[in-house]
Amino acid sequence: MFVHITVLGLGYVGAVAAAALARDGHHVLGVDVDPGKVDRFRQGEVPFHEPGLDDLVRDGVSSGRLRFALASEVESGQLGDLVLVAVGTPSRPTGAADLSQVEAAMAWVVERAGSSAGVAVAGGPGAPAVSTRPIVVMKSTVPPGTGRRLSRRFLEPVGLAYVSNPEFLREGSAVHDWFHPDRIVIGSESAEAAARVRALYEDYGAPVLVTDVTTAEMVKYGANAFLATKISFINELANMCDRVGADVEEVARGIGLDPRIGSQFLRAGLGYGGSCFPKDVAALDHLARVYDYPFELLRAVIAVNARQRLLPLYALREVFGSLAGVPVAVLGLAFKPNTDDVREAPALDLIPLLVEEGADVRAADPQAVERARAVLPADVKLTTSALEALDGARAVVLATEWDPFVHLDWEEAARRMEAPRYVFDGRNALDPARMEALGFRYRGVGRGRRDPAGVGDGREGRWNNVAVGREVAAVHGERAGVRR
Repeated sequence: MFVHITVLGLGYVGAVAAAALARDGHHVLGVDVDPGKVDRFRQGEVPFHEPGLDDLVRDGVSSGRLRFALASEVESGQLGDLVLVAVGTPSRPTGAADLSQVEAAMAWVVERAGSSAGVAVAGGPGAPAVSTRPIVVMKSTVPPGTGRRLSRRFLEPVGLAYVSNPEFLREGSAVHDWFHPDRIVIGSESAEAAARVRALYEDYGAPVLVTDVTTAEMVKYGANAFLATKISFINELANMCDRVGADVEEVARGIGLDPRIGSQFLRAGLGYGGSCFPKDVAALDHLARVYDYPFELLRAVIAVNARQRLLPLYALREVFGSLAGVPVAVLGLAFKPNTDDVREAPALDLIPLLVEEGADVRAADPQAVERARAVLPADVKLTTSALEALDGARAVVLATEWDPFVHLDWEEAARRMEAPRYVFDGRNALDPARMEALGFRYRGVGRGRRDPAGVGDGREGRWNNVAVGREVAAVHGERAGVRR
């Protein structure tokens, strides 16, 4: 059964939802307050990088099932059967979720839905008119308890139903994730409303959890917080591996083989970033404080992640002492590959600190240069070419594991760089043995700390696991009262 759907908010989530639902045969109206964004979507263009979304939008526009409008252009009675709210919920300075856009969206829906009962709505060429009261479906990530408050304040007085339907899309693979979900979560106090939303996904073949609104909201926060915890946990293990001489890649492989643990999100590196994990973990921490619960594990996750992205700075200080005048290349500005999203990207925390210490910083990214330019110091040289960034550099930090960086012609890079050709692999994406064979001085995250005494005497590329192991054994012996 095809329905008429309004999607409010055309960011990464809303745009994917609108285009995917149009592909499924529904008649979709995408709405935003940004005239430039709406105009580009009307032309079949996507104003950000998300693989596969361009084709999906163009197909929807050409079919007539996908239309776009400014919020001010939508009149009463034009909302259709469902209104998907997909506006932003950024963090406030306190860590709390800023719900101002959500509240504005709810007021906008009520204003246009208040007299929509019995009004015919035409969704597009050839589409039948419908007569309905729209169901409000929350795709934006809001703290547990928010839906009940929004319903009481905005929707119940005008008789509209509310459904929490959190999204679990990953930037860089959001289109694939929409059509191949691992679960569908639906929360509502109305069985009828829940059933109508569930019908959207009846052909997707994914497990469906139907529950109450607050539980659905907590599922989303709990999932993101748990994944962030796995990332911070493996990063803590990585830091221990550096001290005892173990290899975190092998450690992660070994523990990931346990089906109770699993291998996903056990990649040591510079920590998590993006639009979801940082703000959602911070919001859950804030909510815990509001409810007088000391969520200590979550606070540790946040602290570990903040420290982790500074590891390259500490390592460069060890190698160079003063960074004044040292040419440093940073590869990767987006928080992850296959996106141009720089929100909470580790590189954007690292680069200003390098500049403050006097480093000559140049940075490269295949997609995120323009978005990064607006928030980085003006004297940082930006390029889409890794080799251009590496010209004359003495050190390089791999901050994002884009394929063009991982599979770079590192032999050519070695020729372009200057000694000591120091590589800090912040994503453990490079082969240490190959990099050392090419003349680089390599360091990863949790792959064993280098022997500081070997700097400059031809032993830079050697692991010092044995020496570190003896050092640890000696420390344990002293603590146990054993004299050596």
